[in-house]
Amino acid sequence: MRELARHPTGLVGATLLAIVLVAVLFGPLIAPYDPQQFHPAERLRGPSAEHWLGTDQFGRDILSRILHGARATIMFGLGATFAGVAAGTLIGVAAGVAGRWIDSAIMRLLDGLLAVPDLLFTLLIVTVLGGGTGHAMLAVAVAFTPGMARIARAAVLSVRTREFVQAAQARGESPVYVIGAEVLPNTMGPVIVEATIRVSFAIMLGATLGFLGLGAQPPSTEWGLMIAEARQFMFRNPWCVAAPGVAIAVAALGFNLFGDALRDILDPRGRQR
Repeated sequence: MRELARHPTGLVGATLLAIVLVAVLFGPLIAPYDPQQFHPAERLRGPSAEHWLGTDQFGRDILSRILHGARATIMFGLGATFAGVAAGTLIGVAAGVAGRWIDSAIMRLLDGLLAVPDLLFTLLIVTVLGGGTGHAMLAVAVAFTPGMARIARAAVLSVRTREFVQAAQARGESPVYVIGAEVLPNTMGPVIVEATIRVSFAIMLGATLGFLGLGAQPPSTEWGLMIAEARQFMFRNPWCVAAPGVAIAVAALGFNLFGDALRDILDPRGRQR
């Protein structure tokens, strides 16, 4: 934590994440208005003392909707990333430990999946399964799995021939113990760093699916859906599109900067530089 505080990028990322965390935890409590309450007489108003970020096409307070939508948007990114990281890590560790033809078969399959861009892969899965937050989260997790599996496999290959692993095998420890107590703890560093960075991509993919109508559905206050609902009114009040867009950018940038700083701190060569 001391090294993170001295890292400029990490400090900026941690500050942005702190702001996002406050919105996630206390957003519904500090929101000044009901996010679903219509005020027809206040439609498409700009920022004012009553509505700090203005109102949307139904007169709903934009700030209140952003604060309420923070939890859904961020939890989508965290949930999809956690599922993708867990599945990818298990597959990567299994491939790295098994070796031989099993490793080759798994990695060739993953190489084929990695050839498809994440957004296109996600859209394909959601189109097959149908729209909705749950299906969108599953689609993002599946799209993240091949990349995380390759990272976990590379970390396992660099660790499985180390002295402490060979010592545990020489003591007659079971394969389950060697993997769980020796291999996994020493391969989680790169996985955690990559997972932190991928949260930002998951947030943007979730917002993209919400914008396309394949993710969160009305009356959700998810930020991507807010942009989709208000895009036809952006020339009358650009705040109804700009405000949730900036919120998405702040959240994604915070996770990205924090992950970059974490990678530099955990990399000994990065610390020396």
